[in-house]
Amino acid sequence: MSHVPRSRPDGRLILLLGALAACGPISIDMYLPSLPTIAQAFAISTGAAQATLTSFMFGFSIGMLLYGPLSDTYGRRPVLLGGIVMYALASVACALSFSIGSLVMFRFVQALGAGAASVLARAIARDAHGPTDAARVLSMLAIVTSIGPLLAPLIGGQLLLLGGWRVVFVVLTLFGAVCAVTAFFKVPETWPREKRAQSALLKSFGAYGKLLRDPVAWGHMLCGGMAFASMFAYITATPFVYIEYFHVSAQHYGFLFALNIVGIMFGNFLNTRLVGRLGSLPIISFAATVSCVASLFVCLVSLTGWGGLWSIVFGLFFVVGVVGVLSANCTTDLMHRYPLNAGAAAAVFGAVQLALGALSSLAVGLWQDGSPRGMGIVVGVAGSLCYVGRMLVVRWHGTKAPAAVV
Repeated sequence: MSHVPRSRPDGRLILLLGALAACGPISIDMYLPSLPTIAQAFAISTGAAQATLTSFMFGFSIGMLLYGPLSDTYGRRPVLLGGIVMYALASVACALSFSIGSLVMFRFVQALGAGAASVLARAIARDAHGPTDAARVLSMLAIVTSIGPLLAPLIGGQLLLLGGWRVVFVVLTLFGAVCAVTAFFKVPETWPREKRAQSALLKSFGAYGKLLRDPVAWGHMLCGGMAFASMFAYITATPFVYIEYFHVSAQHYGFLFALNIVGIMFGNFLNTRLVGRLGSLPIISFAATVSCVASLFVCLVSLTGWGGLWSIVFGLFFVVGVVGVLSANCTTDLMHRYPLNAGAAAAVFGAVQLALGALSSLAVGLWQDGSPRGMGIVVGVAGSLCYVGRMLVVRWHGTKAPAAVV
């Protein structure tokens, strides 16, 4: 099954890739309302329960580093299918876990599989569409992908009422199985054999060395990665901050979470309208500034208590709302800077982004005192470093990239 690159976006392919790419976000967001329940079920601390999130993010990050070069060498389709099957099987193991240690381990394996859908959805979208449409296509992809996280916490809260946290993983297993079948029949191969023949696997991994010597690549990874870290500090902390500190019910938590997903969708919608006229660089610059200012605001209100819950919700709306915009534009700009190693470029960006998200999750867990303060400080630091990434991109963007690995 093959696919010829198109000059205009293919709506059906975007819908399909968006659904597949939602494996990772849904696997995080659907079980967020269950975190306090998991802590109680295993008689563990808040930080120990949050380790299931941290292990997922590390597994996601490692998986993305592997899948980019593998797909550059062997093609997108077989690597994608293998990852989704791994995801579905690991979801079964998560549902059957009877200790926090086994749950943490199987969440790691589940994330290894989910990483295939995330990195390869971007690479396939880039392969299948012309360069002028790539940033717009990725934003459209992000809008589709956001529908799952929009509904997932609401569904997760209701599943808690039906049968507890294990039911969440049963539903994720079914979702993974549907994704695997759909991908088998509908996802085309977009990386031609002649391009694969030009690059050995070790050379494909060697592209990482070129990327890591490029200040523009570091700027994109900091900019997109630290924005993501801000968001993941929020994802990790708010089940406890909202539910336990501000006494929001697990079922109503999903509505507050959904506000930020709407923000992501709105930001990506604006990006699809503006990127063709303005280009990626001005949008990256503006979105990183918004991220920094909003993150510092969240830090301030978390430390002072000014405005209570709604001030935090207001600030986080803008922190989270620009994450998709930065991810789409930073990824696109980086892939077009390295056209012969687009899979590796998407992978290293996604891996660094997710590793920074995992570190922010770990920092929030270590700082956990039942208040919003730890979350606020981590969000503020990450937002400031996002702006540092913007400065690197703006300063070095016009320079020549290191020679690509071919």
